Amino acid sequence: MLLKIQNLSKTYPNGVQALKNVNLEISTGMFGLVGPNGAGKSTLMRTLATLQEADNGSVSFDNLDMLHNKPEVRKILGYLPQEFGLYPKVTAETLLNHIAEMKGISQKTERKELVSTLLQKTNLWQHKNKNLGGFSGGMKQRFGIAQALIGSPSLIIVDEPTAGLDPTERNRFHNLLSEIGENVVVILSTHIIEDVKSLCNQMAIINFGEVLLQGKPEEIIDTLTGKVYRKLIDKQALEEYGTMDVISTKLLRGKLEITVINESNPGNGFNSAEPSLDDVYFSNIRNSN
Repeated sequence: MLLKIQNLSKTYPNGVQALKNVNLEISTGMFGLVGPNGAGKSTLMRTLATLQEADNGSVSFDNLDMLHNKPEVRKILGYLPQEFGLYPKVTAETLLNHIAEMKGISQKTERKELVSTLLQKTNLWQHKNKNLGGFSGGMKQRFGIAQALIGSPSLIIVDEPTAGLDPTERNRFHNLLSEIGENVVVILSTHIIEDVKSLCNQMAIINFGEVLLQGKPEEIIDTLTGKVYRKLIDKQALEEYGTMDVISTKLLRGKLEITVINESNPGNGFNSAEPSLDDVYFSNIRNSN
């Protein structure tokens, strides 16, 4: 399976250019789309999910033209938006059954088996008769994935799925996404770099509507080998390093750890460090501002 996005652009009526000639190729597995708030991630996700129009460009999924065959796209699409509404006084089992019926699964027995399987897959079986209004944030997200999996979609889009989840729920959600992504295309839109590092075999960084970088996380990290240097300084001394390419700062045991990208050791107490995906992200975002 291959999702191919070519020269996709979108400008809103207020003049904000949310997407600028976006080009991406996404194959089977987990694909991480990372960028700061306002980078264009949600615009791209909504466009792929057939919820808004692009100004120009093309999107194909295998042989399907996604921009001009929206009813066909919806048959193979599972979508979990960043925010989604739930009927608070309806049980999980009842709503999943209703959604399955709306998606064309007309046989009652088939729907019942499907709903049962999805509730077990998302670890919600024991809560099937509980009203959705009483679900925790993590349970709601798992319910969101359950409804997105109805119809056995081959393309799944999840937008900021772990924002606000506690560590236990986040780990459970990671495991669920990893299992789902083994045989289909899953696009994970997030600003949490750790999620991409843990889950994705492909990724891209986007900012101001432009794709800055695309590739495999481990290969992208390797491009910074021998170029990352860190140093612990007093917090008030940061201004002294204003002429250097400081890509990030982090408080560490009362000191400030600063990270720079340089072709050689800049001296002055800096130590060579193993590059991370955070370093890749911060260096690309900094250079795009």
